[in-house]
Amino acid sequence: MKNICIIIIVAFFSIVSGYGQNFRGLSVEDGLPDLVVNAFYKDSQGFLWAGTSSSVERFDGIRFKHYDIPAKTAKEKEVNVLIGMPGNEVWFGNNAGVWKISQDSVLQVAAEEIKSKVYTLLYSDSTKCLYVGTEAGLFIYKDGKVHRELLEPNVFSPSNSVRGLALENDCLWIATQQGLYAMSLRTRKVIPINKPAGNISQAFLNICYVKDRLYLGTAEQGIIVFDIKQGKFKSYLNVGHISSLSTDGNDLLYVGTNGNGIYFVSLKSEKVTKHIQHDTTSGSGIRSNSVYSLLVDHEGIVWVGVFQMGIDYSLFQQEYFMSYQPQCDLNFKYLAVRSLEIGSDDKLIGTRDGLYYVNDRRGIFKMFKSPQLRANMILSICKYRGKYYIGTFGGGLYVFDSSSASLSDFEDASLHPVFMNGQIFSMTTDTDGKLWMATSDGLFCYEGKGKLRQYTSRNSQLPEGNVYQVYFDSTHRGWVCTENGMALISPNEDRAVVRKFPKGFIHDRLIRIVYEDSRHQLYFLPDKGHLFRSDLSLMHFEEVKRTPIDDKNLQFIIEDNEGWLWIGTNNGLYRYDKGKKWMSFGVVDGLPTSIFLGCVPRKEENGILWFGSSQGVFCTTHEKMKKKQPTPYRVQVVEVCVDNNTFLPVSLTGKNEYVVNIPSFEKLTISFSGFSYIYPEFVAYEYQLDGNGWNKLEGKSELPFYDLSSGKHELKIRRANDADSVTSIVLYRHTVWKGWMSVFIVLVILFGIYGVIHWRMKSRKEGKAQSVEETPLKLAESSVEELHTREEESEQEENMQEDEDLSSDKYKYCRMSEEDCRLLSEQLDSLMNEKRLYMNPKLKIADLAEALHIPSYKLSYLFSQYLDHTFYDYVNDFRIIEFKRLIEKGEHKSYSLNALMEKCGFMSRSSFFRHFKKHTGMTPNEYINSLEK
Repeated sequence: MKNICIIIIVAFFSIVSGYGQNFRGLSVEDGLPDLVVNAFYKDSQGFLWAGTSSSVERFDGIRFKHYDIPAKTAKEKEVNVLIGMPGNEVWFGNNAGVWKISQDSVLQVAAEEIKSKVYTLLYSDSTKCLYVGTEAGLFIYKDGKVHRELLEPNVFSPSNSVRGLALENDCLWIATQQGLYAMSLRTRKVIPINKPAGNISQAFLNICYVKDRLYLGTAEQGIIVFDIKQGKFKSYLNVGHISSLSTDGNDLLYVGTNGNGIYFVSLKSEKVTKHIQHDTTSGSGIRSNSVYSLLVDHEGIVWVGVFQMGIDYSLFQQEYFMSYQPQCDLNFKYLAVRSLEIGSDDKLIGTRDGLYYVNDRRGIFKMFKSPQLRANMILSICKYRGKYYIGTFGGGLYVFDSSSASLSDFEDASLHPVFMNGQIFSMTTDTDGKLWMATSDGLFCYEGKGKLRQYTSRNSQLPEGNVYQVYFDSTHRGWVCTENGMALISPNEDRAVVRKFPKGFIHDRLIRIVYEDSRHQLYFLPDKGHLFRSDLSLMHFEEVKRTPIDDKNLQFIIEDNEGWLWIGTNNGLYRYDKGKKWMSFGVVDGLPTSIFLGCVPRKEENGILWFGSSQGVFCTTHEKMKKKQPTPYRVQVVEVCVDNNTFLPVSLTGKNEYVVNIPSFEKLTISFSGFSYIYPEFVAYEYQLDGNGWNKLEGKSELPFYDLSSGKHELKIRRANDADSVTSIVLYRHTVWKGWMSVFIVLVILFGIYGVIHWRMKSRKEGKAQSVEETPLKLAESSVEELHTREEESEQEENMQEDEDLSSDKYKYCRMSEEDCRLLSEQLDSLMNEKRLYMNPKLKIADLAEALHIPSYKLSYLFSQYLDHTFYDYVNDFRIIEFKRLIEKGEHKSYSLNALMEKCGFMSRSSFFRHFKKHTGMTPNEYINSLEK
């Protein structure tokens, strides 16, 4: 009978194969202390709450916060259900009753009345009651009072083991270990539902309600459905033991099983739309098919408690991009794509490893590589007179005929050797029907049937070297980009190549791409430097500075149907409104990679954009892009820590503003989360301190501060490119004098007073008629100020020198060869450049030694005997270089000199000025003025 049932279900449902979704696993090493996770809840702020066999854990996408449960035994602590209550409170049920989390405390609710194991919780907004399903009946909690409802007189009856609750208008449906019950919310009258006919199980584990139907999970027969109007039970989907059952309230059932993974079931089509399971061949999907708990949150993230492995969750993706994978055995995800052509049916994909042709409609897939090709790297593809011309790196030019899916040599390859063994970097056509080719041996114009014209530096004004791009604007003027600058192709019939540019233009630089947008603005992508734009007349042009792409290598540019520009770089994809608004895209948006290789994108007539990248081909999901919604959560501060061991109380005001009072510190760390729920290394934020411009922060969810002046500071943090997610933190730092400083000041004042008295007495004794207006008291005050300044200036020197002095005796016995010193010096330089440790104003030689995993005395020996340089001067040289880099970026226009100095690691203005002049021979202001002349 069981086999017959399974056959019927398979015939009724169209079961899909394993669903390819990326999951991240969380275990002990990620901060999850208990690997048995029985329950989930996502609150309105964005936090994910997990109930384990011993605790409740709060997860923000980066870190866990632990809530211990003060139950009597380990068994009683086991959490079975979590629920959100009014006021954003979190309540949960475990083997000892009902509990709530109040701030950082865990408190038991109705401890005297509810002592049994709690299976399920449900809150009703209409009755303001919490319904508690336990192994000893149903409890109703309201305003501190508890009412108990036994479904059968015998408290030990399986009917009193309440496993699931569901609301339908005025009716509470109760699923038990022995049958289904209905209770009126108004009268609290309980009615048993007739037992299912035949062999249908009545031992239910969970329940959910959708449109006049109840779906009930069982241990052996999968899902049973009860039609409320007809009053009948029937088998629905037998997928084994149902450990979790929930719904989106509309069409989907989310089903967790103990052994068969996860199913998404469409109730309208009666089909399994997704089957998420552990893939033993690729290791993808969830880590186990034994699912203890399941939650699909409002953002579509799938949270799974897997058997003794912790938590798996699907990486949050807006799915604004979709990777292209044709019906073939080759995984396109691993293709490094250099060129692309998208036709109505044809797709040609040029990679580092050959050419691929796909026609989905005709079911054709072909791959061409050596020995069919003289060179495998495909640099360019261009459709010309019904055929596709294929440019390679080192193998010349080919022609692909899509009608026969065949590849052949260029018909006029004999006209020049470059078409057999040269580089064809790019191709385009003009309005006269001519094909233009940018190659390693100049520029070619091809008209067909042996008509070929070549432009080189010998017969035209074309600069020497490789020609990388040829592009025609709307005036029919051609732009030729070479490795030694640009040239223009005249729009006249002679098509002469000339070099006529206005003063200040960028024609002498290496330009990779020229592009004209719908407003007839020209954009130029240099090999290095800022984005450049000009009008068609070349009378008005400018560099586009202070943008997210300033420090990146620009690879391509294309305009979408909404008039925004898409710019791909070596580290990210950006969308630009041509004004001040930029949007960046990453893993959270479904982008498969942030690395682009110069492949020119293509746009279909419907507006869909196609991109080639280091990880295959993908396109925009046009409708989703137009409906793009921001993440609904603001950035939240989760922790404020002083000197890595003291955690400060954080209060949230009615203005959605955090307030923190800060004592004296050496290091202040503010931890936060934007609830992106992707890999932590891909998170991206922007922050602003005291209104001094927005700074980027990538791959980190905390900000360290080593020195904040006394008084009030305002820190703002937001997700990158998401102004609505901003959170403000007001920091109050109080002036706290150290004991020895107070003593020092008292002694100096006493000394000053003594000096005044002594001087006056001496003056009277000698009878000198001398003005006493400038008293020694003033001189003493001046001395105090001078001593304070000297102390501030020398604090860094003392800190840096301290470790060096401690290790000076040791390096007398250090035996390092010159080669050892040279290698250590290279490692040290590399460490300073990569980690930028010099930005820590408290940096000590011991810190560098720890980072290099060597004793401190070896570094002291290196500075003293090999570099002939003090540690202090060595670090400050890096700080001066960093300062000069910031000035060259124009940061001095947004920040004060003091702010820039502190960003580089200096604590004292005088020390900074002294070392800057020592390093450059001029003051910082003189240096800035010299750059602006």
